[in-house]
Amino acid sequence: MEAIMKREITRADIIPMDEYGKNRAERRRAMTQIKRDRRVEIGPYATFYFENYDTMWNQVHEMLYIEKGGEEQIAGELEAYNPLIPKGRELVATLMFEIDNPTQRAHFLGNLGGVEETVTLEFAGETIHGEAEEDVDRTTEEGKASSVQFIHFPFTDAQAAKFKQPNARATVAINHEAYGHSAVIPERVRAALAEDLD
Repeated sequence: MEAIMKREITRADIIPMDEYGKNRAERRRAMTQIKRDRRVEIGPYATFYFENYDTMWNQVHEMLYIEKGGEEQIAGELEAYNPLIPKGRELVATLMFEIDNPTQRAHFLGNLGGVEETVTLEFAGETIHGEAEEDVDRTTEEGKASSVQFIHFPFTDAQAAKFKQPNARATVAINHEAYGHSAVIPERVRAALAEDLD
């Protein structure tokens, strides 16, 4: 019998911080393995981190552990991170632009406005246009992009079935005039992401 994928973190899923702290190092090692199969580098500066229940559960607990906001912090973290858990007919990615040099980073992001509207996922003759998370505008009025973007890829039933086919060749692309790059999604990553689709 196929396991039911969890689609939302509830208050009942939050464990006490002393319990989390006891096994934190072990949990972080396990999360590194999970994330390895959910990560795609695209071009020299961009990386897609495809999220799921486990990555967001870990993120919520890390925020609670580090910031020590207690019970009052929990609702805000759930509100922030639950939308990034795939709901069965989508993939959800955190897209990060990582440049160490602050001057270079500022210049690069200053020319990258609207990048969140240029992301596509292609496989088996299908093209899915990424949709930016609507929590906050991630391009300023001056045209500067945030270094962190949250992208949803909505699937139809037929598209989900195609994406789930073993060895289906899939590519993810950023089609911005200042950053045009694409990457083939490795099969182990595609297989992990296929599990996000009901």
